[in-house]
Amino acid sequence: MNWYEKLNQYFPVQEMKSKEHMEALLQEKGDVYHKDEGKHHVMMYAEFDDFIFIDYIYVSKDARGQGIGHQLLQKLKTKQKPIILEVEPVDESDLDTEKRLKFYQRENFHHAQSIGYRRRSLATKKINEMEILYWSPTDASEEEIFEAMKHTYDQIHTYKDTEWYGESYQDVDEVLTLEEDRTDNIFDEIN
Repeated sequence: MNWYEKLNQYFPVQEMKSKEHMEALLQEKGDVYHKDEGKHHVMMYAEFDDFIFIDYIYVSKDARGQGIGHQLLQKLKTKQKPIILEVEPVDESDLDTEKRLKFYQRENFHHAQSIGYRRRSLATKKINEMEILYWSPTDASEEEIFEAMKHTYDQIHTYKDTEWYGESYQDVDEVLTLEEDRTDNIFDEIN
């Protein structure tokens, strides 16, 4: 099974980029977009001057609990830049959502409580809500994380979207919001 098939089987359709989109990012934005692949893992990430965005991280079921995810994150943490990623909210019918959150909590990621993320999936046409998690060696503010997410959305998520999907994703200002009064914390839900 190739790297894309592994990701496609693990991640929900509404979160997946097309293979063509991801290959174009690797080829045309190879100075920014990277693939770290091994026998039991695939990690796709974008490294910018002042932050890293993890697009996908997959560890095969038979290798979970062996520290692979920790090692992958440690490799990125040594770069001393904030690391940002998107996760699904806890879903009682999918135990992996809670396990994922607990893993990132153990890795000292924080929930960006003031950042809202709602994007219409071009595959399903439904609104997909995600939570933003981040790790920062310098205590980056949520405003800085918000600006980094906007940059990621424009440079990675919507890169040539019309070419790959036949239509454009929503404008970044419709998808990402900074809300001062947003107080829910997904980590509180799992503790």
